Amino acid sequence: MSPSTPAAAGLLGSGLHLGYHGTPVVVDASIELAPAQVTALVGPNGSGKSTLLRTLARLHKPSAGDVRFADGSPALTLSSTEFARRVTLLAQSRPVPTGVRVRDVVAYGRHPYRGRWRDSDVDGTRAVAHAMAVTGTAGLAERCVDELSGGELQRVWLATCLAQDTGVLLLDEPTTYLDLRYQVEILDLTRELADDHGVAVGVVLHDLDQAAHIADTVVLLDSGRVRAHGTPAEVLTEELLTEVYGLRITTTIDPFTGQVHTWPVGRHAERVRRTPRWEGN
Repeated sequence: MSPSTPAAAGLLGSGLHLGYHGTPVVVDASIELAPAQVTALVGPNGSGKSTLLRTLARLHKPSAGDVRFADGSPALTLSSTEFARRVTLLAQSRPVPTGVRVRDVVAYGRHPYRGRWRDSDVDGTRAVAHAMAVTGTAGLAERCVDELSGGELQRVWLATCLAQDTGVLLLDEPTTYLDLRYQVEILDLTRELADDHGVAVGVVLHDLDQAAHIADTVVLLDSGRVRAHGTPAEVLTEELLTEVYGLRITTTIDPFTGQVHTWPVGRHAERVRRTPRWEGN
């Protein structure tokens, strides 16, 4: 993430069974987040994507299964401080503090590196400045976070995660609230964290084209089970997507980029095909 980011170590979940109040949500799921790779979790609402990601972040305790780093060390039994130096999560929502400057919120990401005194975090100032620069939030530094738009706030939370300087980054729908420009920038930044810094990234996405664009590996969940995992071209197929989403979804391969593009076919698709939008203008 920055010049001081620790050597990346992937994260593996094996045989995970997850639920709420005795109701199963995810059944026997295994997932690997490899260093220098982006793994996208996709699937319909309620398929278990966010629950699986939160379990990797130790925010949801599995009823069975294990989470370990790629070097074999256990993730579930580390101290909270040590775990926070290795894994960070951008959640879907966070409480917004009142009257706190953006710069100070981003500095919250340095908490795992501080002892009793702030001065003990020798890399803190540099890490915060770097995180704000790459997320385009430096210009917001002196503003209070409760004055920001949803898109601005989302970028501030991402900066907070980046300031944490971990080798594993978990993102739960990071493009929510962002306009098109910042969606693209966040996705590009995520790709750069893997390519340039060796970070292992796990990201939940609803947009299948975004997943195809950014991911090395796609994990498709359906009713709490991993239905498929592999490259975007292997997983994002017409037959499988149509079955999982209960909606006809066609796919094409871009002849220039080789990337998969998906198109959900709604009830009005035939009318749109027969009547181009420019007719009658």
